[in-house]
Amino acid sequence: MAQKAQEKGVTGPAPVVDEPGRVRNVVLVGHSGAGKTTLVEALLAATGTIGRAGSVTEGTTISDHDPAAVRQQRSVSLSCASLLHNDIKVNLLDTPGYADFVGELRAGLRAADAALFVVSAVDGMDAATGALWEECAAVGMPRAVAVTRLDHQRADFEETVALCRRVFGDNVLPLYLPLHGDDGVSVVGLIGLISQRVFDYSDGYPPQVREPDAEHLPAIEDARGELLEGIIAESEDETLMERYLGGEDIESSVIVEDLEKAVAHATFYPVVPVCAETGVGLDALLEILTSAFPSPPEHTLPAVAGLHGEPRDPLTCDANGPLVAEVVKTTVDPYVGRVSLVRVFSGTLRPESAVHISGHGMEERGHADHDADERVTHIYSPLGAQVREVPYCVAGDICAITKSTTAETGDTISDKDDPVLIEPWEMPEPLLPVAIVAKTRSDEDSLAKNLGRLVAGDPTLRRERNPETHQLVLWCMGEAHADVVLDRLRSGGVELDTEPVKVALRETFGASSKGHGRHVKQSGGHGQYAVCDIEVQPLPRGTGFEFVDKVVGGSVPHNYIPSVEKGVRAQMERGIAAGYPVVDLRVTLFDGKAHSVDSSDAAFQTAGSLALKEAADKGQVTLLEPVDEIFIRVPDGFVGAVMSDLSGRRGRVLGTEPDENGGEKTLVHAEVPATELVRYAVELRAMTSGTGTFRRSFARYDPMPAHLADQVKKEHAAAHG
Repeated sequence: MAQKAQEKGVTGPAPVVDEPGRVRNVVLVGHSGAGKTTLVEALLAATGTIGRAGSVTEGTTISDHDPAAVRQQRSVSLSCASLLHNDIKVNLLDTPGYADFVGELRAGLRAADAALFVVSAVDGMDAATGALWEECAAVGMPRAVAVTRLDHQRADFEETVALCRRVFGDNVLPLYLPLHGDDGVSVVGLIGLISQRVFDYSDGYPPQVREPDAEHLPAIEDARGELLEGIIAESEDETLMERYLGGEDIESSVIVEDLEKAVAHATFYPVVPVCAETGVGLDALLEILTSAFPSPPEHTLPAVAGLHGEPRDPLTCDANGPLVAEVVKTTVDPYVGRVSLVRVFSGTLRPESAVHISGHGMEERGHADHDADERVTHIYSPLGAQVREVPYCVAGDICAITKSTTAETGDTISDKDDPVLIEPWEMPEPLLPVAIVAKTRSDEDSLAKNLGRLVAGDPTLRRERNPETHQLVLWCMGEAHADVVLDRLRSGGVELDTEPVKVALRETFGASSKGHGRHVKQSGGHGQYAVCDIEVQPLPRGTGFEFVDKVVGGSVPHNYIPSVEKGVRAQMERGIAAGYPVVDLRVTLFDGKAHSVDSSDAAFQTAGSLALKEAADKGQVTLLEPVDEIFIRVPDGFVGAVMSDLSGRRGRVLGTEPDENGGEKTLVHAEVPATELVRYAVELRAMTSGTGTFRRSFARYDPMPAHLADQVKKEHAAAHG
């Protein structure tokens, strides 16, 4: 690890703080390609944390250390890097911008106290970024905006700010204007609207500060007036606006103080133009991160309860309080094993301390409830994949621990003698199934081991062994998420393939029918004689199976009647037309024959099975497909396209209503066959430009259309000779 850190150009020891007020936890969010990772790299280099900034294209950045991220040249997981500026420790949480990795984003939001929205001056923003802004607003998270890629020839700072104001609101205003060079494209400095000074980066970072040129004054005057009014409108001093409008020259120190309070209270959102490659604006951004964004004691902490749900007092961000921390991310490093990124909410985490690790409420995702006492041997400050040992981690700070045998993403770490559970954060439901098959028996063993590690660190990944289709299915957030999961499994030495996902159907009878089962062999020894006659009647959906004995005169001895039922049930499990379980039947045994010597339990089981198959050949076998109830949340402009698409999927729209969470969005309620929803997570995203979401639950089984059922039966017959 030390050698690796040296290769990355890390300078100096890890920053350590002894009080929560000297910590800032900032999550960087924005669409893929906006420049979040490049900006983190530039900030680390500007503060001397690393010797030089790495490159996304070269795979040398601190944040994108995951091999999958290096290959794809985009972030695929949450990463944390710490720096020290003005004696304030800033934990930068870099998140993936692609929608498939929303679980990593959620973890970053949980660990942070403020959000920096990174918006490209070239590409603008996607709809998901706007939705995330609303989400942060709902919980009162302070926010700021960094406008990046200003050196690009198509960059348009003014239009980008206008876009941010349209999407984010009127209280989003720039603190600086970019200063262009003689070529009209390159950005060589910033014009400070509050200070009315020019910050010139022509000679590099940090900038030279000077008076503005005469041609800059009109732009400063217009933009500054709007900015000051926006800040003063949020001031706690109610007389300030009146004084300002009356012509009084308000001191810059007063404006800055009110600005910092408004940002910390999430009522004003400053915009800072930055060029990561040249260093333009990095010092201004660092000032926002350290002076305006709130410290952990100013942020609301999650609720806690006892291990059995008993209420506990609210947490306070006190370094001397009881230890309560949370695992926000777990990964498996090939060298040091399991590495857990931990946000400490209360108390102080120290080396060689005994702690309790609890994980509850994730059983449906493959995470069994677990409680264990462990000893934390070492504590580290994370810098991407690198870990630098530190003596402690106080409340409000973020650290990493290694070699825990039980810690999974979302787990609570607390005092061994007083364990608690933190209220979990909302995790999105994985809705894209991918069926995988190991190539060899040894690969099956490796697959189970490696998959267990992946599931422990990724709550948005769910594994399921379908007992009916016998497929191993991974439920993922989308194709990109699935690609990364498969890539990590293969990188772990597992040879595997994917196959089409099978939806578990059911079979039933469409009409009454009779069947004759005869199992008689002239040779072969004892137990080869059994004859039975049955009548099969369909029952209402969901009734189940009924077996009725109407044998008269003992034609089937009483002790063999259960054998007939057992044979019928076994055949129902195996299927009679397409290999799927048979449901909702009444089978009546009304006649048969037995032999005093050659009849047996096994023979009557076989006869019962044959009788059901003959009844199926004579009668009408119907295939039933699962129907899911779905709720689709989409912007109003996409409702028509979504409803038209549902019609093409044999869906039935039950109604629409305005989304209760507000905004110009609609909730579409429908029922759709599950066979039509296998790839809906991908197709809905494409249809709605990434803005549509949905949830689904099983409703019932309905008959499959005859032409589709016939195709399934033909495929089954071809596969089974």
